[in-house]
Amino acid sequence: MLDLNDFYLFVQVVDRGGFTAAARVLQVPKSTLSHRIQQLEASLGVRLLNRTSRHFGTTDVGNDFYRHAVAMVQQAEAAENAIKLRLDEPSGSVRFTAGVATMQFAVRDMLSSFLERYPKVDLVAHATDQNVDIIGDNFDVAIRAHSDPLPDSGLVQRTLAPSPWFLFAGAAYVDKHGMPMSPDDLADHPSLFMMRTGVLPRWRLRHVAGTRPDVVVSLSPRLVSDDMVSLKQAAVEGCGIVALPGYVCRDMVATGSLRRVLPEWLAGESTITALLPYRQGLLPSVRVFLEHLATEFPKVVLM
Repeated sequence: MLDLNDFYLFVQVVDRGGFTAAARVLQVPKSTLSHRIQQLEASLGVRLLNRTSRHFGTTDVGNDFYRHAVAMVQQAEAAENAIKLRLDEPSGSVRFTAGVATMQFAVRDMLSSFLERYPKVDLVAHATDQNVDIIGDNFDVAIRAHSDPLPDSGLVQRTLAPSPWFLFAGAAYVDKHGMPMSPDDLADHPSLFMMRTGVLPRWRLRHVAGTRPDVVVSLSPRLVSDDMVSLKQAAVEGCGIVALPGYVCRDMVATGSLRRVLPEWLAGESTITALLPYRQGLLPSVRVFLEHLATEFPKVVLM
């Protein structure tokens, strides 16, 4: 495989009409330039230049080689300019993944404003609750909602926002059965529970102001599910009280379909974290998307 630099040097020598002028423009010794062209000719097994004390020019095969060399140099410059442009201005595609509920109830509210702000950046969004190979599947960013610390996978982690859980009940349910006034009142109401590995059906309530001790409420749930959407809908339809991240229910709270239960108590804590394959060399498109997430997530996860 020939050295692309030799193609460039050859083009410069031909364009400048000789080694002396090319060496002056390239700021390299004439002897070095001549040696590189001789090595190129030796590698190809042909003479590319006719050079005497009175004449300088390309041979027939050298003329053919020159045309191809010019095209290769132009393509190399175009490739370099394309990368420089990407580094100067956000452009291209950003591939990211997030859990289904996180995508539906949080990320969805951030995408249009980002696309409007960065018209040369395209987004490829992948919603799944399955584990994905971020590097192997070529994702630029993975958004994770988690209650426990994420495992040390070698991926770069950036915290985007805390994501507290609250208690919610359907408006019709509250109108019919009344609103619990204290954690002790929860025992008189049916519950809906988010199923997670290794988590018992109970709520640990923490007072917002921290002036009262935590309260653990043991549950006998009417519905246990690992699907937040189903639990949310069951709460809207009056099946019981549910603990969910605030961003999952904020739309229904805004419309009045759901109401906060015991608003002075938190029903759990989680964190939204962005995972990146690497820290260095982020393209501007990925960097601005990450900054957009860091700015927008605190707005949608808190109530």
